[in-house]
Amino acid sequence: MRFLFVLILLAGVGIGIIYPWAVSNFSGHEIGAYRVFEQGRFKPVTMTLAARDAPVRVLVDLTAKAERIVSQQRTVLTLTAATGSRTVLASTLQFNHAGNPREVSPQLPDKIFRDEAGVIETVSPGAYLFTAGPGDADDIPMRAVDLVLRSGAGEVDKRARPVGFSLMAAGAIGFLLIAAFGGRRPENPNSKPPPPRWGRGSSK
Repeated sequence: MRFLFVLILLAGVGIGIIYPWAVSNFSGHEIGAYRVFEQGRFKPVTMTLAARDAPVRVLVDLTAKAERIVSQQRTVLTLTAATGSRTVLASTLQFNHAGNPREVSPQLPDKIFRDEAGVIETVSPGAYLFTAGPGDADDIPMRAVDLVLRSGAGEVDKRARPVGFSLMAAGAIGFLLIAAFGGRRPENPNSKPPPPRWGRGSSK
């Protein structure tokens, strides 16, 4: 039974965590990465998109001298995307859930944290202006910010996370209950001393 609950727990991790992360970061193909903040200054980026690029997933990589981002529910960055006079994306980024940051270099303390700004579902061919700006979390030691666009990005099934978290909870609870109330293991007969032997010459 313990093995069964471990399998349920692992299935929950795969469905609720690994699958959404893989779809967000690796589905489709990368259009490009563009530096929108460097040396203390933000700069807008204009990118030409085609209808065949849709849907376009917009990711933001934040390079900071930190082990993790603690923004206390405040906004670290803002990002908007517009084409013509129409805003197609407006997002606030907190990076609170950005675990396992990437290293810039083994020789540097900087880490790269990734957050998703959103998905542009429908693309009208033309120029898109992406504008990043600071949020109200002003104590984040930012080094650089890169905008990453992925074309043909897949959509995460909205049922995946609730189902995955439910499986993780069921697996963990079941495993703990088995560990706590599963009863004692049967005694090993070899763990008892052998009965006394009577008489002489019983063994050579």
